[in-house]
Amino acid sequence: MAKLWREGHSTAILCVCASPGPEGLVASASEGGEVAVWSQEGCVVGRLNLPGEEDCTSVAFSPAAPGLLYVSHGDTVSTLDPRNLKSTVEEFIGAGEEEINALALNESGSALALADDSGAVRILELPGGKVCRTLRRHTNICSSVAFRPHRPNNLLSAGLDMQVMLWGLQKTRPLWTLNLQDIAEEEDDHQQRPGQLFNPPLAHCVSVASCGNIVACAAEDGRVYLMRVGGGSKLEQQGALKAHSQGASQAHFIPFLSHPYWLATGGNDGHVALWEVSKHPVVTPEGKAKVKGAAAPPRKGKSKAKRKGEEAREKDEADVMDKSGPKVNIDHGDKVNWLCPALLKGTASLLVADQSSSLTVYPFPEA
Repeated sequence: MAKLWREGHSTAILCVCASPGPEGLVASASEGGEVAVWSQEGCVVGRLNLPGEEDCTSVAFSPAAPGLLYVSHGDTVSTLDPRNLKSTVEEFIGAGEEEINALALNESGSALALADDSGAVRILELPGGKVCRTLRRHTNICSSVAFRPHRPNNLLSAGLDMQVMLWGLQKTRPLWTLNLQDIAEEEDDHQQRPGQLFNPPLAHCVSVASCGNIVACAAEDGRVYLMRVGGGSKLEQQGALKAHSQGASQAHFIPFLSHPYWLATGGNDGHVALWEVSKHPVVTPEGKAKVKGAAAPPRKGKSKAKRKGEEAREKDEADVMDKSGPKVNIDHGDKVNWLCPALLKGTASLLVADQSSSLTVYPFPEA
């Protein structure tokens, strides 16, 4: 049974996150600079209007210090104490070159990554907020960033240039770049009917499973693209889920269920879905989904006929995965702004922010 958390905001909630600490606080932020902190029962424990009244685009708790909450608004990142929301603790003004779209912290809480409208990815040292790296390769807005678990120097970014990039933070060029448009065009060749048009796969949200090797990216064509990162941080495999009938705005792996490969997605079609992707050919080592859209060495020692046979089998496997559909498909009824998996009073739940000023909480079935 879904629950509504009200009274925290007067404007549309744009982002939400859950604290990893024992207090289990939840933070949300909305248009006009409103920030709210909630208990696990959905009671508002603090509210703050940030100066400037700019829209809040991302919120993130520190994994190492749950008493630190980071909020992006405009080109600024504000540090807050979620237990005492009377004012900002610190402000990193000009942290982004332009408006910031997303924040991510590494597991130790010592680095904060941000994605901005200029296409740049910046890395800030914590504490202090000193910019230690600026990564420039996206040719359009950078919409999302995520650190790889267990790989503190690896960061993924995704943007409206339809590119997903994996960075090694010791260098200022990506380890690899995946062009989603190349993959989408091949998928569309198999599926498109005469006169049918597809949205381009502008990348909106990137997430990494707790194992550190499987990446999901929600895109404007309604697909969620999956990638497997192998030894040496190389891109080994890729594939896609036909997840939503309109743009997929959110994709988040859920770290606290039975295995790392549960994935929550949300879209502009007003649907929220829960996928179990452990048998997808990208995730299952036996499936060898071909990497397209990224530079890769040529295969050796295989005949053309054998390669074609493998490719046909791989496509069949992916089609079976898509036809099986999500384990849960919820008609939420409103465009999804943000999804946040959370353990609330021991219950696996999904927090949904949409066009309203309330949060919707869906409990997961046993998984």
